[in-house]
Amino acid sequence: MALKMDAFTPFETMLDQDRALQILRAATDGADDGELFLERKRGEVFAFDDGRLKTASYDASEGFGLRAVKGETAGYAHATEISEQALLRASETARLAVGAGGATLAAGPQATNRKLYTDENPMDGASFTAKVDTLKEMDAFARGLDERVVQVSTSLAASHQQVAILRPDGTLVYDDRPMTRINVSVIAEKDGRRESGNAGGGGRDLLTPLMDRSHWEGLVREALRIALVNLDAVPAPAGVMDVVLGPGWPGILLHEAIGHGLEGDFNRKKTSAFAGLMGEQIAAKGVTVLDDGTIPDRRGSITVDDEGTPSGKNTLIEDGILVGYMQDRQNARLMGVDPTGNGRRESYAHPPMPRMTNTYMLGGNAEPEAIVKDLKDGIYAVGFGGGQVDITNGKFVFSCTEAYRVRNGVVGDAVNGATLIGDGATALKHIQAIGNDMALDPGMGNCGKQGQWVPVGVGQPTLKIGGLTVGGSQT
Repeated sequence: MALKMDAFTPFETMLDQDRALQILRAATDGADDGELFLERKRGEVFAFDDGRLKTASYDASEGFGLRAVKGETAGYAHATEISEQALLRASETARLAVGAGGATLAAGPQATNRKLYTDENPMDGASFTAKVDTLKEMDAFARGLDERVVQVSTSLAASHQQVAILRPDGTLVYDDRPMTRINVSVIAEKDGRRESGNAGGGGRDLLTPLMDRSHWEGLVREALRIALVNLDAVPAPAGVMDVVLGPGWPGILLHEAIGHGLEGDFNRKKTSAFAGLMGEQIAAKGVTVLDDGTIPDRRGSITVDDEGTPSGKNTLIEDGILVGYMQDRQNARLMGVDPTGNGRRESYAHPPMPRMTNTYMLGGNAEPEAIVKDLKDGIYAVGFGGGQVDITNGKFVFSCTEAYRVRNGVVGDAVNGATLIGDGATALKHIQAIGNDMALDPGMGNCGKQGQWVPVGVGQPTLKIGGLTVGGSQT
């Protein structure tokens, strides 16, 4: 049977709320801001690889973080023990950032009754055996589809994060955050050559819908399709050329190339390539980019951020003009603007900072087929793997997992080994066409920043970008 999780009520079972508030207020007396963040998280992972169960893990964590903020300085202490004694020790450490005080606490976030996802434990509803059997069935189905399949890896993951945020004004906010994901990887072989394909996704929902055969069959077929496409791929060309990006997951390039550069802390510190450009044209006309944490059930969505601010639908770039940054409370106050609901942290052991939620570009008016037909000599990239970005100048390098050579508007051979090289600021200005097919990714993004990882979403329509450098082995 699946494990049942009780409601997370730390002020009923571990701490006296009035006493905790008293300690928090003492720690933040004379500070600009601060909060007590309490968390309980449970998670499980099942992985079936090469015909047998490789992983069946269950993890549990619990603790709190206490923060006091004055100016640009933040004192933060955390503990795995939720008790008054631990809270007192943490308050002494956090208090060091406040010093002699003298500041006035900023007004707290507005309350919200909105709920963007279920508060049920996503691990409930299916037994251990059912989860393992689902992975076995996916493995067998993939191997039965094509004799060229030589290896299959499948996985299921679910977690339930429960948080409580107590602010010095006495406001207490709870949020139960489910997260689920399913994934399949297929390796196919022909004439001694092996290539892989991956598919998967999930979101803030229960695990059982992902385990339905009608759902995972499509994922298995997609992973196999990509593997077979790459079996016949030819070496990618090299040089400067126009590139068409497909909709959905290719938005990861947008996320990395410009998303981090539009987070408030990098701009306040003037380390972003976009610092000081508010109100200026930084992208081609027609380019509108949003960060939206309010989409129900999406991987990057949050009812409230990790400071208690309700998430927002924030416009960052409007018709090519920079109009907003993503802000947590500290950076918003220092920059003289409102918080945007982007204060996020990996866990109770980490302080919050400005982070993306679901970052995407709105669609345009062009038909996707017409965009590809307009490509004279270039690459059509529809799948991406890993990449690297320098936030200070926006330079990026991304590897393609599925891409095609296009000549005179005709999609030709699949290519392997293609990398896209450029910088976000230039790429934004070189967008030549925007499709009407905006799509969000299937729910598989994780974003790293300063050692912290949080779930995110990306999205975009079909895009044509002029003059990107394509790295490949064929000249």
